[in-house]
Formats: sequence, C-alpha cells, structure tokens
Amino acid sequence: MKAVDIIVKKRDGQELSRAEIEFFIQGVTSGDIPDYQASAWAMAVLLQGMNERETTDLTLAMAHSGETLDLSQIAPNTVDKHSTGGVGDKTTLTVLPLVASCGLPVAKMSGRGLGFTGGTLDKLESIPGYRVDLSKQEFLDQLADFGLVLSGQSADLAPADGKLYALRDVTGTVQSLPLIAASVLSKKLAAGASGFVLDVKTGVGAFMEERKEAVKLSRLMVKICEMSNRNVVCLVTDMNQPLGSAVGNALELREAILTLQGKGPHDYTEHCLLIASYMLLLGKKAPDLESARRMLVENINNGKAFAKFRSLVQKQHGDVRYVDDLSLLPRAKYIETIIAPASGYLHSLHAREVGETSADLGAGRAKKGDPVDHAVGIEILHKVGGKVEKGEPLCVIHANDTVKLEQAKQRLLQVHVISPEPVEPLPLLYDVIRSR
Repeated sequence: MKAVDIIVKKRDGQELSRAEIEFFIQGVTSGDIPDYQASAWAMAVLLQGMNERETTDLTLAMAHSGETLDLSQIAPNTVDKHSTGGVGDKTTLTVLPLVASCGLPVAKMSGRGLGFTGGTLDKLESIPGYRVDLSKQEFLDQLADFGLVLSGQSADLAPADGKLYALRDVTGTVQSLPLIAASVLSKKLAAGASGFVLDVKTGVGAFMEERKEAVKLSRLMVKICEMSNRNVVCLVTDMNQPLGSAVGNALELREAILTLQGKGPHDYTEHCLLIASYMLLLGKKAPDLESARRMLVENINNGKAFAKFRSLVQKQHGDVRYVDDLSLLPRAKYIETIIAPASGYLHSLHAREVGETSADLGAGRAKKGDPVDHAVGIEILHKVGGKVEKGEPLCVIHANDTVKLEQAKQRLLQVHVISPEPVEPLPLLYDVIRSR
C-alpha cells in the first residue's frame, strides 16, 4: 500500500477502505507519510468528501493513533461534553461540577484558547496553583475517588489529530466536515466516555457561521457516534452574541462560579441547565429533561454544585481562597464603563468582534504558546432585543494598557448597534439532533 495511491484514489472521488484509512493515519502519526502528502490528502478529502462509513473509520483510526483511556472499570456510565468554541463560553466550568453533584461521574480533558475563543485551562489558571497537567494515573484516580476531574489534554491522546490539525490550519482545509467531525470525536472517543453532549455553535462568533452547516456537522457526528456505539446529543446553539456577560479569563471564571451559586446571567444559566440536563439524561441519572432540570436547580439552591467545584479546585491543588473570595482573582489596572450613546433596542452585538477585542486586550493568544493576561476582558451588560437608555452603562472594559483600552472603547461602541425599533431577542437553541 502506498500513500500516493490513496491520495489519487480520493482525489478521483473514490471511496477509501478501512485498511487504506488506517494505513494513512498510522503513517501520518509515525512520520512515515510526510507533511506534503498528508496535506494533499486533506485537500482531496475537502474537495471530494467522505461518506459516513469512511468518516467513522477515519475517526476511529485517529482515536486509536495513540493512548486511549478505559473509564468503564471506574465508572460504567460517563458522559463528556464538548463545545465547538465561542465567545464567553465558560460552560465547562459550571456544567461539570453541577452534573457531578448529581452523582454522574465526569472526566474531561480541555484545551487552551486560540484567537478569539477562550480556553477552559486559561480560565482555570486564574486560580493560583490549579494543576492542569495531571498524569494518566492521577486523572483516573481522581475520577474513581471524587467523580470529577478537569485537566489538560494528554499529548498521547489522538496524536494524529494534532498533526493533521496543524496542517489543515495552514493549507486551507479546516472547513472539511469529515475532518472537523473526526477531529472533535477522535479526542472524545480516545478519552473513554460512553456518551457525549456536543454543543455546536452557529453564528458570527462561531466556527460554523451558517446554521445549515452546523446542522450538517451535527448529523454527521451523530452518525459517527452511532456507528461507534456511543450515545450522543448535539445541541445547535446561538453564537451571534457572547454567551453570558463576561468575556475574558478571570471574568469568565467569576461568572461561572456565581452561576453555581444561583447568581449567573439568565442566558448563560439556561444554557448550562440545558447541557447539564441532557448529560444527566444520557447518563441515566434522570428519566426525562424536566426531572434532570429539577435536580440541577435543587443542587444550585442547596449549595452542592458550588461545593463540588470548590472541592475540585482543592483536589487539583488550586488556592481555594480565590474561589471563596472572588475579589482575589486577577484584577485589571483600568476598569472603564462605556455609556450608551443613544436610546433604543440592541439590534446586534457581533460576537466575533467582542471576542477579538478581548483577545487584543490580552485575554487571548495569536499563536500557540503565547501568554495570556488573566485579568483583562469585557463585561457585556445588554443582550440583543433588550432596551437601552442613552447615558446608561453599555459595557465595562478591563484593561492593563491605556492604548489598548482606547482601541477597545472605539471598537465596542461600533459593535453595539442600537435600533429605534423593537428587535426580537436571539434564541439560545436552534436544534437538537441525537442518536436513536
């Protein structure tokens, strides 16, 4: 079997066999297949596509390209969640302790932010001492003992994905649905959960801007999970405006903690309850969504959800004082409130622009390995459709640089588009696509 023959076969629109896909992924992982051939193959897949069977075989080959975890001996029914990325999406920080407080074990490996999307690990590292580099054994032991673990992704899990993703990013092949689906699910399958709730964002602040493409990706991922004997729910959710109010690492961590205490923004709280309810449903901890929601709300009200997060921080060696007293979290030197220039209704709030503004303040990174400023970011005070009065606070900027502060002010004033006519609020959820 030769790599060039597989490239030509896919270039000509033919179906690849499982053996051919496995051979190619093994070669990419080992380095026997050079980058230029892997790039040519990725372009062929982008142009010619893959059917569901091919995409499933690709996902499984990538999942088994390195180490895999078996959680079944520790917890026979574990459910993972994943978001395709967005602005103000700190959902993992709230949902995981909330679900675990209801008795469903959750083990998640998260990543860092790149560009305008924030990373869960960056937000957690606003807490001094919090360890995101657990070993495989530490990860499994904590799941067994505590029922909740939230750490960084092991380089040994799905290494083929890391290699292919880096090439896709510089060869114009990121948009291929089979490659996106395989990238998302290979890491999930390798991490060993028995079910997944996938939050597929759509809108101007999402990777998949067009809703029909987000739905198409969701359906493909559901098919892959069905063929891999995993239960899955895909929620197609809005990312035309930031989720919640906070955008920026320590600001988002603070909002996630407040939500666990019942003090979070309405849209973000509802989003977390939706994802968590489906996780309890897949994990067989609740018979229906209504029962799941009641359990979750009860554990917010009785303090169990917050207590689970607090214990998680302690388990992973974080300074719990920063959880108990949120004023200790990193704080920016300059905090300035922007005033609404006119009265009316908020017509639009371009999520990507808000995310990029926050990143430019220092909350994000342009390339892998760049440092982030945990203190900076933006607080959004209005949602699309909401009434705005001239002279009232529109948003708050947290900055450590006066030049960046001024640039952010100008940009955010342009991003907030106010209409004299009433505007319909944006929906939180567009579609639910799940395995049978």
